[in-house]
Amino acid sequence: MTGPAIHAVISEALDGERIDRVVAVLANLTRADATMLVETGSVQVTNTVVVRRSVRVHLGDEIVIQVPELEVRRGLTGDPSVDFDVVYEDESLIIVNKHSDLVVHPGAGNQTGTLVHGLLARFPELAELAVGSQADRPGIVHRLDKGTSGLLMVGRTQEAVNNLIAQLSARTVSRHYLALARGRFAARSGVIDAAVGRSDSDPTRMTVTASGKEAITHYRVEKIFDLPEPATLVECWLETGRTHQIRVHLSAIGHPIVGDPRYGGSRGAIRSPRLWLHAFSLRFRHPTSGEEVFFEAPVPTELEDVLAQFAAD
Repeated sequence: MTGPAIHAVISEALDGERIDRVVAVLANLTRADATMLVETGSVQVTNTVVVRRSVRVHLGDEIVIQVPELEVRRGLTGDPSVDFDVVYEDESLIIVNKHSDLVVHPGAGNQTGTLVHGLLARFPELAELAVGSQADRPGIVHRLDKGTSGLLMVGRTQEAVNNLIAQLSARTVSRHYLALARGRFAARSGVIDAAVGRSDSDPTRMTVTASGKEAITHYRVEKIFDLPEPATLVECWLETGRTHQIRVHLSAIGHPIVGDPRYGGSRGAIRSPRLWLHAFSLRFRHPTSGEEVFFEAPVPTELEDVLAQFAAD
């Protein structure tokens, strides 16, 4: 079965790149799957079918990718009962402030009640969009963990989806988080550069591993607490976007996030009703106008209440 074609115009971020990488970025596929599409004649560059993966594209080239639809959207309908906040919307873009405990898209154990279901109820046109072969993620170009609150950008047109994915791949999207981590940091700022992959013993858990994918997290200390136990409020920003990246990286350097039992953050005197991790800001180029846009989301009340348990240093 074939899904909707992806149409895109090569931007500066992808100028000079190989066609297999461009297809992987625009269609949200692995490099192997992208190569398969190229070699089977499913990709056109400015009205010419390309079958060699080494071909390079250039600024202004028009790309058409025919992606096989690996999944069918059976039962993926809108659900108006799903609660989420829209902080901005226009004809091509939606910015959502996701609350904790809301799963972004359907998956194992979460076939209903996701953000996608809520978005489809409010923006039914999203059902026509393709994010590579992922039929259950219309408009979704990046994710937040279930327990993480904060800002998500959603493409409302196919052109916007393709543009936002390209910006994420080029690492020009600025995504900043606040995390409350246990203990005192040795340095006021730093970079954690450690590959992240799935744990061999538990595939639902991520870990730092040499066989994982590149993962880079920057951090800066915002506030230090001593009583009733040492803890640090840190601002983190990402170069990459791996599953559980901030949680895994902070745990790996001995500072798990408060309220995160999976990665060692539930032990201690301070208790939190949820993972203390909030995506508070987004900065990127608007997919239509090209102008820089910036959005912020305040720290939720339940996280502020956790901070109230501390005495500031």
